[in-house]
Amino acid sequence: MNSDSKRINPEWSSSVSQSTKLKTILGLSSAPAQIWKSRLSWRITLAVFLTIMAVQAGIMALTLRDYEQARLGELVEAGRSAIVPLIDPRTTSQFVSPINDEDANRLISTTLVNGIAVYSAELNLIRTYGEPIVLTMLDRESLAQTYRTVDGSSYEVVFRPNDLQRPYIVVARLNSDEIGDIVNAYVEQTILVMLLMSAFVTSVLMLALGHWLLEPILFMRDNLLSASEDPENPNIQDSPYNPNDEIGGAISIAQRLIRQNADNIRRIKAAAEDQIHKLAYYDTLTGLPNRTLFVQKLSEQARLTEDRSNSHFAVITMDLDHFKDINDSMGHNVGDAILRAVGKRLRAALPPTAIVAKAGEDEFAIMMPLNSDVTTARDVGERILGVIRSEPFKVFNENFQVRASIGVATYPDDGIDPDQVLKNADIALNRAKEEGRDCLKEYSEDFDIAVQLRFQMLRDLRDALEHGQLSLYYQPQLDLRTGRLIGAEALLRWWKPDNSKEGGHFIPPVEFIPIAEQSGLIVPIGEWVLREACEKAMTWREHSEHPVRVAVNVSGAQFHQSDLCALVEQVLEETGLPARQLEMEVTESVFMDDINHTIQVLQHLHSIGVELAIDDFGTGYSSLSYLRQFPIDRLKIDQSFIRNALNNPDDASIARTIVGLGHSLNLKVIAEGVETQDHERFLVTEGCDEVQGFRYSRPVPADQFVEFVKGYNGDLSSFD
Repeated sequence: MNSDSKRINPEWSSSVSQSTKLKTILGLSSAPAQIWKSRLSWRITLAVFLTIMAVQAGIMALTLRDYEQARLGELVEAGRSAIVPLIDPRTTSQFVSPINDEDANRLISTTLVNGIAVYSAELNLIRTYGEPIVLTMLDRESLAQTYRTVDGSSYEVVFRPNDLQRPYIVVARLNSDEIGDIVNAYVEQTILVMLLMSAFVTSVLMLALGHWLLEPILFMRDNLLSASEDPENPNIQDSPYNPNDEIGGAISIAQRLIRQNADNIRRIKAAAEDQIHKLAYYDTLTGLPNRTLFVQKLSEQARLTEDRSNSHFAVITMDLDHFKDINDSMGHNVGDAILRAVGKRLRAALPPTAIVAKAGEDEFAIMMPLNSDVTTARDVGERILGVIRSEPFKVFNENFQVRASIGVATYPDDGIDPDQVLKNADIALNRAKEEGRDCLKEYSEDFDIAVQLRFQMLRDLRDALEHGQLSLYYQPQLDLRTGRLIGAEALLRWWKPDNSKEGGHFIPPVEFIPIAEQSGLIVPIGEWVLREACEKAMTWREHSEHPVRVAVNVSGAQFHQSDLCALVEQVLEETGLPARQLEMEVTESVFMDDINHTIQVLQHLHSIGVELAIDDFGTGYSSLSYLRQFPIDRLKIDQSFIRNALNNPDDASIARTIVGLGHSLNLKVIAEGVETQDHERFLVTEGCDEVQGFRYSRPVPADQFVEFVKGYNGDLSSFD
């Protein structure tokens, strides 16, 4: 038994403090009121009360019939007593009534007897008086009968010779009205006694239960309520009940559990706070500080630096090059092991004053004070770059040569706000990745200007989409064998208005399309391009003898971030363009990101009837095994191979191979960038199917393309 149990014993009152006793007395003084407010008390009271009532009601139901019979028996005896004196003992004839008429009338008028029928001992009716009698004596069995009217007002009985002490049989009709009233009064009196007895027994029982059971339960409930309101610091009173009985023991156990629960909560809370702190400020994979804690450390270091003149510190951000490829090809377990190894190598190679943090999925951030040994942030960055390049990382008995891009900034030279310095290091890192990766870039204001220009262009591009500054130009596509016009590629153009005398200028697609793709704005732009191109293609049907398809480029963001199939179906339905007159051009890199998704989308589009082409084929990563699974209609040779095919044997060989590959897969092959007649002859010789390029037409606005359609006679030699 614990200390609580030992303290509360049969002599508990002598060991409880005066204040505790006072609280206990005050608490118990209000206990009766609490008991009668308790739902449990009322349930017990109702159950006991109803039980007693049910028992007594059962007893009354069993005895009520006997009580009524007893009263009827008294009535019968009174009737017999009134009749017997009137029978004349001198009458011996079996045919003469022993009761004269005068006595009979007096009997009927002054007693409870309302009527009589006199029979001889041989059951012969001699005479009747008063009210008619229902009972008829037909045989000896009739002597045992009684009869009571339905309303209970009359009761007929048979007085036999033994009852009368005379050789006659008398059937008497007695007035039994008062019997019902007597029985009702008995029932009412019994019910009142039952209620009083039930209430008394219930009250006594409740007082006993309240003192021995309900009061301790209410005390324990109050303790539990207090513990539920503040489980960590429960305000519970010491128990005034003897722990050696069942209730007192239960209360003692409950209080011990409440205190144990409070201790556990405090311990768990402390451990949880530590864990939350680790999750909030440390990377779970490497154990290094995360970006949040790194920014806090930068602020602390900045405050220390303010108190010291000529104090600087370097801020470096580092990104592992092509780390996603490692995860995708080798699995995340290998990638995680490399990240842990990089963190350990950085931590081991840098002094204790340096802070190494994991700032992103594969990004690390380093802060290191500059001193006489390391005077510039570039020195720190080169040391880190050397640490990464020094030797391969060995993971699961396999070596991985990891490369990194690094951005460097210096506090306070590159900003007096620590957040700004970190941002500038990120800007330098992005420039390092843009310039080929595996290199180091120091922050320059020019980088920031370039970033600002990029954001400004993004804002202008959004405005261009909203205000109709975007337009489509179309470049004809021709059949190289027949010379027939078969289609046109839709090319996006952006005319940006300005204050120049021309009223504006064109923004080259090479400048704004990458920004649109990086920001995701290419998705709504691509939707507009698709709808605009399909609408224009419908107008071409009026000016051409043969169907002319329109080729629309699809970016990777459109392919993976939007429901491309549903969009295409909707646009075709809205514009009325036949699906076979729409061609979707997608680059190889888009195909390779998610093979299964690619196959599903391409098969869906092909089932609609849309034609599919691989754009810039040969410039990206090609997999012939996957190419066979794609429902492709056309390969498009990149213009760089065509332009150099006449001067560069390698480019000519590539173009020749693509044509042969396409035909082996039963695909059409189209070449773009055809600028001269020599280019055309080369493609004819190699068996290319279709062409487009400056030789035939530059990309032109929609109205000029309509003029081209009207004026073209189908003869390729007309372009000579």
